[in-house]
Amino acid sequence: MIYKMNEDKMRLRPFIISKDFDQIKNWMMDERGHALWCANRFKFPLEKDDFESVLFNMANEHCESQFVATADDGALLGFFSYSLNLDSNEGMLKFVMVNPSFRGQGLGKQMLKLALDYAFNITKADAVHLNVFSENTSAKKCYKSIGFTERDTHPNAFAYKDEFWGRCNMIFTKKQGE
Repeated sequence: MIYKMNEDKMRLRPFIISKDFDQIKNWMMDERGHALWCANRFKFPLEKDDFESVLFNMANEHCESQFVATADDGALLGFFSYSLNLDSNEGMLKFVMVNPSFRGQGLGKQMLKLALDYAFNITKADAVHLNVFSENTSAKKCYKSIGFTERDTHPNAFAYKDEFWGRCNMIFTKKQGE
């Protein structure tokens, strides 16, 4: 299905596992893409109980919340997790993912802009950061295109089969968005 989104019509809402999991469980279709997305924090393929358990633990440890981006007709366009570190007043985005049916249309950028708006205007964060594997060039390009900058990189931070991936921390400050 080819779907063209009107830029003004994307919305964020809380992720509801009973409503949303069956749609997002197949977004990562291959094992390597899955590892690039979540550093194997979740089983591949995604299993509802495991996904729910990991998200529950992250919510308890880091006050993390999950969100989905939707179109007016309810179609799920994307998913991400967000938490705020009160000591540093930095938000953190994790598990950013766009529905593969809608990739290449700028929806990832749009979803990230909404996430930044939430972080700065609702949670009052001073900055938002995320980690991305250096090998995930399309994600890095997306993040850079909206203003995230590289803060530091740790080479060979993650092993996937016979590959070693660098982990890049990227940041977007509230001042950049003003």
